[in-house]
Amino acid sequence: MHDSAGSVFLADCPARLAIELITTKWAVVVLFALSRGPCRHGELVDLVGGVSRKVLTQTLRRLQGYGLVERHAYAEAPPRVEYSLTDLGLTLVEPIAVLTDWARSHGDAIVTFQENAAPDRRA
Repeated sequence: MHDSAGSVFLADCPARLAIELITTKWAVVVLFALSRGPCRHGELVDLVGGVSRKVLTQTLRRLQGYGLVERHAYAEAPPRVEYSLTDLGLTLVEPIAVLTDWARSHGDAIVTFQENAAPDRRA
């Protein structure tokens, strides 16, 4: 029987990197927010509810380190900085949209299951 997962189980598999990218709490949300177009830091804080400025900065730097987000500082007074998706970052918009659609379609079922299973977990 052929394993369709292939080399995903290997430590150096590129799929592991992709999974690591999307499993951090804020990365997918920030990437999806930037899919709407360039944003300033404060705009992202407002758009991405619940993220602190510090964590957003860390997330943006991490995404920059992967080549998914670029930071553009304008030579203006006062200084202005915008973040946007790189061409590579744009390739994640469709998969994230699919995941988002799945969550919209099945999120209620998950919440219902968790609520019904809650007494079992306390035992």
